Amino acid sequence: MAHKTIPSSLWQRLLAQAGEAAKPPKLTGPARGVWELYAPIAAGKAETSFVLGQLGQSLDGRIATATGHSHYINGPEAIEHLHRLRALVDAVVVGIGTVLADDPQLTVRRVSGPNPARVVIDPNGRLPQDARLLAEDGIPVFVVRSEKGPTPARATPIILPAKEGRLHPTDIVAALAERGFRRLLIEGGAKTLSAFLAAGALDRLHLCVAPLVIGAGPIGLDLPPIDHLHDALRPEVTIHRLGADVLFDCRFPRK
Repeated sequence: MAHKTIPSSLWQRLLAQAGEAAKPPKLTGPARGVWELYAPIAAGKAETSFVLGQLGQSLDGRIATATGHSHYINGPEAIEHLHRLRALVDAVVVGIGTVLADDPQLTVRRVSGPNPARVVIDPNGRLPQDARLLAEDGIPVFVVRSEKGPTPARATPIILPAKEGRLHPTDIVAALAERGFRRLLIEGGAKTLSAFLAAGALDRLHLCVAPLVIGAGPIGLDLPPIDHLHDALRPEVTIHRLGADVLFDCRFPRK
């Protein structure tokens, strides 16, 4: 399933769900795959949060080279898919490491749809005043902090207690839900996404694998070690093609 096959009318129907479940239309072929991939995100959950993680990596699990170069591991269809995910959620969440390394805009540019609120997990107040996600475009920006301190004037601080020196993913999800943001996209980086997965805070994970081998460099997922394979996470998985990339749509039961 490639994004170029999405009819405009079907995409507009997905956008119109805005957190409300809709009766599946009668679809066949690629259009049915589109609906099955995006409808759960578009519908989200009316009463509780729906949290989706997104990660792009190489065949050997790398998200960058040893020098940090990562633009772009995945192809254009996968980048368009990411923008579609942004358009379907209430807020996109990144860690401060991603902001400092990539300076992302976190906007919808490649597809039609609304820009989500932007959330930075920044325990120690390192967000630069000139970060691109602080653009004056009318979209809400939040900074999740562990202590009171300076926050860019453009952003609204969310102060949460640290647990064992870290902000806990479930506390972040709850704080955003209180503010009306229930459909969340955890976009990066690897440490942030791994923390949410380890905490059982993800409903779904979109893992997009590109057909290349990098050989060395940071890995995408790094979870606490397990002793036995029966302790491994075993999500339900559906596979989609995004151009040359393969997307694993993983569904996790919440802890």
